[in-house]
Amino acid sequence: MLGLLQLYRKSFSNLQKNIWILAVAMFINRSGSMVLLFTSLYMTRELHFSIGQAGVVMSFYGIGSVLGSYAGGWLTDRKNYFDVMVASLLLSGLVLFSLLFVKTLYGIAAVIFIYALTADAFRPANSKAIAVYSDALNRTRSVSLVRLAVNLGFTVGPAVGGFIALYLGYKWLFVIDALTTFGAAGLLYFYLPRQTLTHTPQASKVLANSSTSAYRDLRYLCFIFLVALYGTCFFQIFASVPQYFSKVCHYNEDVIGLLLALNGFMVVLVEMPMILKLEGSKRIFPFIIAGTACLPVCFALLYFGGEQMAWAILYTIIITLSEVLAMPFMMNYSLSRPVKERQGQYAALYSIAFGIANIAAPVAGLGIANLWGFDKMFLVLIGMSLLTMAGFFWLGKLENKVREPSQ
Repeated sequence: MLGLLQLYRKSFSNLQKNIWILAVAMFINRSGSMVLLFTSLYMTRELHFSIGQAGVVMSFYGIGSVLGSYAGGWLTDRKNYFDVMVASLLLSGLVLFSLLFVKTLYGIAAVIFIYALTADAFRPANSKAIAVYSDALNRTRSVSLVRLAVNLGFTVGPAVGGFIALYLGYKWLFVIDALTTFGAAGLLYFYLPRQTLTHTPQASKVLANSSTSAYRDLRYLCFIFLVALYGTCFFQIFASVPQYFSKVCHYNEDVIGLLLALNGFMVVLVEMPMILKLEGSKRIFPFIIAGTACLPVCFALLYFGGEQMAWAILYTIIITLSEVLAMPFMMNYSLSRPVKERQGQYAALYSIAFGIANIAAPVAGLGIANLWGFDKMFLVLIGMSLLTMAGFFWLGKLENKVREPSQ
């Protein structure tokens, strides 16, 4: 027991204070982030739209996310990441209040789009801040600490959100989400140092040189494509699996919220100690491949397992293992690959990959389920995740071949 406590203590040591500020701000924000988790249920249960319509509306989040990530990356490389983060949080919080009044299909789609546009401009700026406040030795743990805060927030948020939706109504979810977003903006504004961005001639030269652009980096573009496929499969945890739990397994909102909270709780429990043990490795693709390999197992469990709660819990455990193995190392690769003047652009593409996944996940998952049922959906997802795993395996071998001549 003492050894385990020492492992936890060591996993949190030697990280900059500003990384902790970022992490606390993300915890406050994500504790109220219930829009993505419950909007599709709000649309089908309270507003009586079909799951296909809910899937199309939720795909507008992905469209806004792609554009917001691109804009956030562009601004981060040319402005101040501090200003981008604070402005993003304030604007997205204001947009959330409009969900209290909008009830039409196109109106909700527009609000979700604008919310994603403003909210996801935050991601490249946040990635840049993590890169600034960390180094090569502790970058993966710095990423994991911020992810831990996000998942701790997701542990609190879905559990509380499920009870709020069931007993107080869905509208309170939007109010609480907006207020926590304002709280996170306030914490960053008052406690994170605002660094003045100075464009040196060298930085301007790098930005003007197209050869350093992420859009000319073919291996990175392949990586982004695979991340988008991974995200499309993984985000079924928010897009289609809650609908499966609701319509097939007949779980209430509070049970669904607790299952989602279990995912966040497990990330909090295991990710930092695991990353401490793994971050010394110079090769990160084996961990990404292992994480991707968990996905077909998850969907096979739901396909073969039936409606028993034990299978839903086991699904949650294994998809959490996928997340903690794959995502920190994916982000580390994204932050470590570019020169610092291009970190915003590379981080934007990484966020865009997940934005594309947010478009594809509800449309593909709920669309297939609506036409042919959840069993067919799970079979398609098993095939897609196996192809994604093979793609990461190929890219990892390519990375090793490129690295070997320099060793």
